[in-house]
Amino acid sequence: MASTYTDLGIELMATGENAGTWGTKTNANLNLIEQLTGGFATLSIAGGAGTQALDIDDGALTGTAQQRIIEFTGSITGNRIITIPNDVETFYILKNSTSGAYTVEFKYVSGSGSSATFSATDKGIKTVYASANDGTNPDIVDVMANSSEIVLANNNPIKFNDADNSAFVGIDAPATVSGSYTLTLPAAVGSASQALVTTDGAGTLGFTSTSSFGITTGKAIAMAIVFG
Repeated sequence: MASTYTDLGIELMATGENAGTWGTKTNANLNLIEQLTGGFATLSIAGGAGTQALDIDDGALTGTAQQRIIEFTGSITGNRIITIPNDVETFYILKNSTSGAYTVEFKYVSGSGSSATFSATDKGIKTVYASANDGTNPDIVDVMANSSEIVLANNNPIKFNDADNSAFVGIDAPATVSGSYTLTLPAAVGSASQALVTTDGAGTLGFTSTSSFGITTGKAIAMAIVFG
């Protein structure tokens, strides 16, 4: 009986096979396992709109889909789609270092399962897992996009970078909070001249017209003149 291979390319040797070469083949397998668990590769996906497949190379270290961390590089001039075989079941850390304002989608080679997509301006990092949960329509899951809760420790802020990542707007908690609470945003957008205010004692926010605050534009100007 000949060797068979796992979905990620590790060789499964049959009993009695490969006499005298077990050491070599075992070492090859161990090197591949090391790459699968912590390997890093850069991959140019330069070009126009189109699809580029990541491969699994049985018993070898050359398959790009057999890396843990993959950095996409190159100048893209159209939306790019990066695929992996439908039977792959693992997780990846993906970094989008391409230039060009186009999307990069990571998905299975076929089927209508979910995928993970870097927007045209997203030059960041995604952690995804390939579930291989369906032979026809398997799903790629974007871990952060589907997290049930995110907690930032040590009084660290949430930061929203601008388009070129040169500056950010941050939201931070006070250094000391007397009691935990959650602010719940409104279900719909407000209109002009409205402000966010608490609508109850439980942290629910809603949009309220600023005119209801009792200070009209004329009064505000008069107060500014009087009080400076």
